[in-house]
Amino acid sequence: MRKVALATVLALSATACGGGHDKAADAPATTSPSTTAASVTTASAESSTTATTATTRPSTTRTTAKQAAASPTTASTGTTGGPGPQTAPHATVFVAAAPTDPAELDRLADQLAADEAALRSPATPAADMPALARRQQAAYRALSARPEVLPRVLARLPEALRPVAQANVDAGAELRAMTTPKTDLPPWRILTPPPPEELQRYYQEAESATKVPWAYLAAVHLVETRMGRIRGTSTAGAQGPMQFLPSTWARWGGGGDINDPHDAILAAGRYLQSSGAPGDLHRALFAYNHSEHYVRAVTLYAQQIEADPRAYLAYHAWQVYYITPHGDLWLEEGYAH
Repeated sequence: MRKVALATVLALSATACGGGHDKAADAPATTSPSTTAASVTTASAESSTTATTATTRPSTTRTTAKQAAASPTTASTGTTGGPGPQTAPHATVFVAAAPTDPAELDRLADQLAADEAALRSPATPAADMPALARRQQAAYRALSARPEVLPRVLARLPEALRPVAQANVDAGAELRAMTTPKTDLPPWRILTPPPPEELQRYYQEAESATKVPWAYLAAVHLVETRMGRIRGTSTAGAQGPMQFLPSTWARWGGGGDINDPHDAILAAGRYLQSSGAPGDLHRALFAYNHSEHYVRAVTLYAQQIEADPRAYLAYHAWQVYYITPHGDLWLEEGYAH
């Protein structure tokens, strides 16, 4: 069912529900054996040069660098020691692997703890959520690119946040394991997704019809195309926000539009149900994308949403990153190549 992941933040070359995208992004827009749920994953964020943390102000690089992830302390721009990856309008900001300096790691941990607390608080204004979530995402991306520094960060976090951080870093590492860094930019458009409340209604409608937990549908959507931000056809031919191959869509699409989020989410529910969900979610997810890395990543994200539904609001704001040899390149909404 899987396709090749686009750029999912995951940037892999995973497979999707009947098709997929190139796996250089964070969300697996990959090619899956039979269906097209493509997850968008990004190219690997390991930089071949000295990496700055996701909590430092971006430095100037050989490309035109801008303040990253909507915050002066969010993503850093990677420096290059040789020919760098392509950049383009709406694609100039890099997130590099986490630092190794203890003091910098402590600052990263303290910022992550503050952001997680704010994201989980109902008192946080909705207008503040996107910038908080982007900085949270940048921190987890940086840590998943250099997981050996995670123990120090975990030790500094409040105890209640340690399993949350571990799960998010583990999920990112699983998606990176599916990814091949690339220097050529993907032929996608990055769109603004529907609001989180609208998508949640679609997930819950699909759950009512198929009994597939809405958190798992949201997690598939996150990994496949970052909630529909990625518009493009995978290398396997998968299309739409849930990355269906046209042949798979013909069977499970219900006569709907492959690019319509409502129709695609309901089709994903039907496909997962036919593949064993909700009784055997592992089997169903593996049918959607024939990768144990994919199954583990989707499951980890879904479990975070089930444990705290506000995690979904943060994930909805996560951006598309494309993994390059010099860091994770943020493909902002408005990117077209």
